[in-house]
Amino acid sequence: MSYYQMNENLSIDYLMKQGIFSETSNLTSREVGDGNLNLVFIVKDTLSGTSVVLKQALPYVRVVGEGWPLSVERTIFEANALEIHNRIVPNLVPKLLHRDDELALIVMEDLSHLELMRYGMMKMEKHPKFAEHISTFLADTLFYTSDMHMSSEEKKRLVAKFINVELCKITEDLVFTDPYYDADRNNINPRLKPYLEEVFWKKTELWLETSKLKYKFLTEAQSLIHGDLHTGSIFAGEEETKIFDAEFAFMGPAAFDVGKIIGNIFINYVSWSGKDEDVEKIQDYRSYLIETVKRLHRLFEKKFIENWKKDAQDISARVEGYRDQFMRNLFIDTIGYCGVVMIRRVHGLAHNIDVDGIENLEKRRDVQVKLLELGEILIMNRHQFNNIEEVTDMLRENIEGAKNL
Repeated sequence: MSYYQMNENLSIDYLMKQGIFSETSNLTSREVGDGNLNLVFIVKDTLSGTSVVLKQALPYVRVVGEGWPLSVERTIFEANALEIHNRIVPNLVPKLLHRDDELALIVMEDLSHLELMRYGMMKMEKHPKFAEHISTFLADTLFYTSDMHMSSEEKKRLVAKFINVELCKITEDLVFTDPYYDADRNNINPRLKPYLEEVFWKKTELWLETSKLKYKFLTEAQSLIHGDLHTGSIFAGEEETKIFDAEFAFMGPAAFDVGKIIGNIFINYVSWSGKDEDVEKIQDYRSYLIETVKRLHRLFEKKFIENWKKDAQDISARVEGYRDQFMRNLFIDTIGYCGVVMIRRVHGLAHNIDVDGIENLEKRRDVQVKLLELGEILIMNRHQFNNIEEVTDMLRENIEGAKNL
């Protein structure tokens, strides 16, 4: 069956033909996608209450339009990643119910009883199980798809299976390149433009260090990484955490996933400086965010090392000092990628609503400048930090000491 674009009625017809629902079902469909790339439908049987999510790739970048064509094969990478994640961490990802590579769609369990983590954080909601859950996701998916655990043959086949050319190119451009010069695709707050022109775009040493991190992204096929692990690709509740949207998945540097989620939490932390909210509430929520990051990273390292001790298969992984050196390099790169992520969300093509929700453009500009400064500190000084506590201390000191914030 050749590709055609779904709508609400067609999504119902398709699921009925596939036997996802019984013939006696009374189905409704609602398009809920608010991302950059895809159509997303929630299809529900009003009689039984059963519902599923149908996600279909569009042949262009939705946030831009048909002027930016994009292959729909990215759904294949997402389905492949979801199958692997369902084997490694089945309780932390949606169940994959059906895939159709020709129509570039997948059908998953409906998680709409949960809220996107980003929206919850904007309301100062706390997720007590998040650090425990996300650290397990990171430690298990990154270790068990790495050379430490897989045979050389298995690993190379996995690399070949995840040559995700187009979506990797999006990351290479939008994350590592465009923010460092006046690129056409950049989405810039007009109040920020003078700072970019007079200060930020003149920081050649920063671009150099970012380019080193970009080269690692291009060349280090360490693990199967999610590739787009931010607070908008996580559903979170008090007891549940579900990670989804792995269409950017490929074999890349493990630190990218870890740094990306931490960077997005830091963005939320800084964003409160531009919002009219009770000072004590902000202080309390920021303390929660700091403790979440510290616990997340400590647990990730602990679980990753436990996996290594228990399940490392490569004899070289047992060489004295090898694991310590690997973990040190992983930490350094994590901090670097954290800074890169904070910068790209300021004036690159795609922003975080955490900051863009600040309506006063001057206040937004102040927050954006602070994010750029913090991102620079993380990238330029990534080799000097010894642990995650030093990183969070730096963040806290810079924000509390900033008079205009």
